[in-house]
Amino acid sequence: MANIVIIGSGPAGVSASLYTQRAGIETTILSNGGGALSKTEKIENYYGFAQPISGPELEQAGLAGAKRLGVTVLEEEVVGITFEEKLTVLTTANKYPADGIILATGSSRKAPKIKGLTELEHKGVSYCAVCDAFFHRGKDVAVLGNGEYALHEALELLPVVHSVTLFTDGQALQAEIPDSIKVNTQRIDEIVGTEAVEAVRTTDGEIFPVNGVFIAYGIAGSTDLAKKIGALTEGSRIIVDENMATNIPGLYAAGDCTGGLLQISKAVYEGAKAATELIKFIRKQQS
Repeated sequence: MANIVIIGSGPAGVSASLYTQRAGIETTILSNGGGALSKTEKIENYYGFAQPISGPELEQAGLAGAKRLGVTVLEEEVVGITFEEKLTVLTTANKYPADGIILATGSSRKAPKIKGLTELEHKGVSYCAVCDAFFHRGKDVAVLGNGEYALHEALELLPVVHSVTLFTDGQALQAEIPDSIKVNTQRIDEIVGTEAVEAVRTTDGEIFPVNGVFIAYGIAGSTDLAKKIGALTEGSRIIVDENMATNIPGLYAAGDCTGGLLQISKAVYEGAKAATELIKFIRKQQS
């Protein structure tokens, strides 16, 4: 039986799962907790509800419907997408090979407000260790973050670079860091450099020379994951065609991560569209 993995349990991801599961495709939703919907107090502009409904209520109703159809819903943190024998989703605990993937984790978080970060993007500041480790081979680099996602990026860099320092920017560590990775818990004042990254300066005035800085705060958003496998992005959105397909065969995206109107109705539509087009893609591959 064909299978797909949907990353994200919001309206786009759950909507997609209803179509793929009913089409006889084994469907797994991977989620690391609620997204924007779970934080919405009241919704009164969505079709079918005479009275306002809370975001958490609508979210749970959607998931209940998916589970009733047989969709598997797992709470695991996704840290990457790769291609082995087939597309594969990497979590902190497991690997999930799939015939297709739908990215539906909502819009990406804004980058932290650190002096020099925006100015040095593409000049040593990166959001993808898999993509850009090669450019820093044999050099000292920094990873900004404090959780499992930051650890994953650091481990991707270790075999290529000379050293990795994890800067938590004053936050408590939320992952077990091996001795091979240095840890600095000071607050960051600035990423230093003119034409390229040269160092990280902390608020204590200490300067740590580095050749590159990799941003990995919180958990990986849709655009972070898309970049890891070479999908095209523009700012904080994933570029898709009229069928919600990325430039990577078998990889689709839906919902807030594609930009445009950030509304439940749009996310539900795009989830349905991504699912129906992915079903066609899988059936064509298997014919």
